[in-house]
Formats: sequence, C-alpha cells, structure tokens
Amino acid sequence: MSKTRIIIDCDTGIDDALAILYALRAPDVVVEGITTVFGNIGVEQAADNTLRLLALARPEAEIPVALGASRALVRELRGFSQHVHGENGIGDVQLPPSSQRLISETAAEFIVRLADDNPGEIVLVTLGRLTNLSLALDLDPALKGKLKKVVVMGGTIFKPGNVTPVAEANLWGDPEAADRVFTSGLPVLMVGLDVTLKTLITTEHLELLKRYGREDNQAIIEFMDHSLQHYFKFYRDANYVINGAPLHDPLALMAALHPDLLTCRQMKVRVEHQGEHTSGMVVADLRAQPRIGEFIEVAVDVDAERAVGVFLSAFM
Repeated sequence: MSKTRIIIDCDTGIDDALAILYALRAPDVVVEGITTVFGNIGVEQAADNTLRLLALARPEAEIPVALGASRALVRELRGFSQHVHGENGIGDVQLPPSSQRLISETAAEFIVRLADDNPGEIVLVTLGRLTNLSLALDLDPALKGKLKKVVVMGGTIFKPGNVTPVAEANLWGDPEAADRVFTSGLPVLMVGLDVTLKTLITTEHLELLKRYGREDNQAIIEFMDHSLQHYFKFYRDANYVINGAPLHDPLALMAALHPDLLTCRQMKVRVEHQGEHTSGMVVADLRAQPRIGEFIEVAVDVDAERAVGVFLSAFM
C-alpha cells in the first residue's frame, strides 16, 4: 500500500505535538516537511518546539522545518494561548534542544516548491492559522491544482466556537486567510469542532499507553502524559471535561490518512471577517439551493472510538 505524503503546517502547541508524533509513528505516512505559523504561541517558539519534538522522536531521515508567518494577513496579533498550552506551548514540559536547523525557505515557499515538484502527490494538513497557505497562494495561484488535498483543523458549523460564541481559534486568528483558502478552489476538507470535540483522549488511554506502548515509544508517551496534564486542567475548567481533552489536531491528521473515520458533507461556505461578534465564523449556506461561498468538504460526524484507537495504536 502506498504511503500518504504530507506536509504539516502547525503552531506547535500540545495537540499539534500529539499530531506530529502520531504522524512520525504511523506506518502509512511520509512526513515531507513541517511548516510553522503563529497561533498557540509565537512562530519562533512553534519552530523550536517542532525541532525538539523531532529530536525526541528521532525519525529515520531528517524532516525539513520551515518558519512561516508571525502575524495575520491584515489584523493585529491578538495574543497567544498560554492558558491553554502553557508558557512554552507544550504544557511547560522541557524537552532537550535540537541540533537541527531551520531551512532557509519560508513556509509558503516550501509548500509551493514541494507541490510544484510533486503535483497531485502532497496532502497539506493545517493545524493552525491559514496564513501560510494564503501566502503560498499569493506566490503561486496555480497551487490549487497541485495539492492532492488540504485538510484543515478549524471551524465549526453546528457546535459553538471556542474563542467566541461562533468562532474556532484557528480561523478566528486570521479570518481573512481562512476565507481566502476556503474560496480558492483548493480541495479542502474541514475537520472542525463538530467532530474534534467528540474525540477525547483520557487518563485511562494514557495508562494503556504506559502499560502497552512499545519500548522505543516510552519517552514519547512520557512527554504526552506530562504535557496533557496541562491540557486536561484547561478542559476541566473550560468545558467540564473530566480527565480528558479533545484530539483536535490529531483527528485532522488522521483524517488525511483514514478518511473513513469521518462522515462528510459538501457545503458552500464563507469565513466571516467583518462582524464584531462573528469574525472567524464559518458561514455555511445550507439552503436547498446554496448561493453563497464555494464548495468544500465538511466533517459532520466521526467514529470517535475508532479514531482514538487508531491514534493509540501508532504507539503500541
């Protein structure tokens, strides 16, 4: 079976870290590169976290890491999410520094080059703001015909938002970029809060990993256990989730490899970027004859139990 070739574009916080580690251990994927963006933390910290995670996981070949956008396309930076992800973005776990260096290309340049060299082969999985992808479209408007798929962790249609009543954080952080991507003609699959909030990792799952995880994964499992304690506390306080947290970014990553985990619908959408209370909201035209927006694929349901099993199995 051929492996899925992916680029991960992320703002390396706790759930981004889980997604990256999953991708590095899953048997059916080749990580061609990781690009970083501002979001949970600043872009330099996201890049540093990524390099430290790669040093922890020790993949067989060096995976290039590119620095991306440090701010949104048009709006001021709105601060970072230390209350969710800790001061350093990964639950304040201290990982040893890496000797690997960032590549000289920007994230947008790297995405464009890889898609250009491998047309129809690369799946881009975005786990943060969509700024880098929007900038890549500026560099090469024909990019929309070169990427095999774009899986976006972000947005919500039927569930409440997580930074405002209607907006999810990744789209809220740069709504102009999100609207650009969603209306670009790229083959987008949106994996948002409608499905990620149903897909929980719990303390029981971590106990299973500690007991049955492969010996070569014990350092990774220990990192996940420690960093998730910070996440669990946030979700206990914010969402009344007891000893668990949603696998937001890992689910998007898994969706790129196992689309059968999700039930999806084609919807015409726009991302609102002008309203005082609605900026970052995904406006889906659910009328019988939709007229507003462009069609993307939207995940509306998930086999959550199997998804968690798929995640855990990569480390066992």
